[in-house]
Amino acid sequence: MKRLLLLGLFVFAFFAPLCDRVFSADAKKQTKANQTNTDDMWVAKPLPASFPTNVTHHTCRSAVMKRDVGYCIYLPPGYGTDTTRRYPVIYNLHGAGGNETRTVFNAEVLHAGILAGKWPELIMVFPNGGRSTMYQDSADGRFPAETTFVKELMPHIDATYRTIADRTGRCIEGFSMGGRGSTHLAMKHPQLFCSLFNQAGNVYHASELAKTVAPTDWPVNYLGTDPAHLLANDPFANLTKNLAAVKANLRIQVACGTADDGHLPTVREYHAALTKAGVEHTYWEVEGLDHNQRKMIEGRRNTWFDFHVESLRKAGASLHYWKTL
Repeated sequence: MKRLLLLGLFVFAFFAPLCDRVFSADAKKQTKANQTNTDDMWVAKPLPASFPTNVTHHTCRSAVMKRDVGYCIYLPPGYGTDTTRRYPVIYNLHGAGGNETRTVFNAEVLHAGILAGKWPELIMVFPNGGRSTMYQDSADGRFPAETTFVKELMPHIDATYRTIADRTGRCIEGFSMGGRGSTHLAMKHPQLFCSLFNQAGNVYHASELAKTVAPTDWPVNYLGTDPAHLLANDPFANLTKNLAAVKANLRIQVACGTADDGHLPTVREYHAALTKAGVEHTYWEVEGLDHNQRKMIEGRRNTWFDFHVESLRKAGASLHYWKTL
């Protein structure tokens, strides 16, 4: 009996690390597969059995892609009864491998705060940005994520819902790929937003990628090697190019966990670039936090949307809207 027990312990000790490595490799393969861009990724399937309060799922037609693109939207409690009031919008961008349903739990935090009187009534939109597009247009034109968002989804939201349809009533944020994408869009189109919140999103020198990354590897295999296209998708270059507009139009907040090794270095680099350029912004790190948005929000639920609300106030997001608070 003892021999069998010892043999069992030996087998477990020998194979357990091997199994861990095999499972780890399988998990990495699955993660990579889940983040592969495909033509059918633009509407979440299957949809969750239920959504948070006041969150619904919809699609809009993309002319550039000739297909529907999904989005979720949160409408505040008074939206259905006050039919003349217009509302600011927060665009929340999901991370890699996600879709329009991935981060709708943010609406639970917003809804609870609105009911508690912490924040005014706001609309929140959750676009589908593709699995691994970084909300940028691919070089081959197959995945026009930026064009779809800026030229099609945002106008659709403004035309369909009672939004404050200008920069003063528009915020953008996201976690991980969503943070990276929101930073890209805000640096490239600072005239469209009054507030940016990058939550642990890598900020890359895209114009330098072709010099260091193989053409077959991401993101060069997505953005291509054309210097002009890479430069147009470089948030550092766009910060310099659009510096006056960034300073005039945008309030910026950046956050990351100190244990988020895969994202903290470039987040700190972006923070340093903003500081060097003289762009006032809010920057903070969460001690010991890894790459986890829910953990980032925990303990900050009561203040999570304070920055956007203050940005909207400073931008003067429609006198009619603020007078009704």
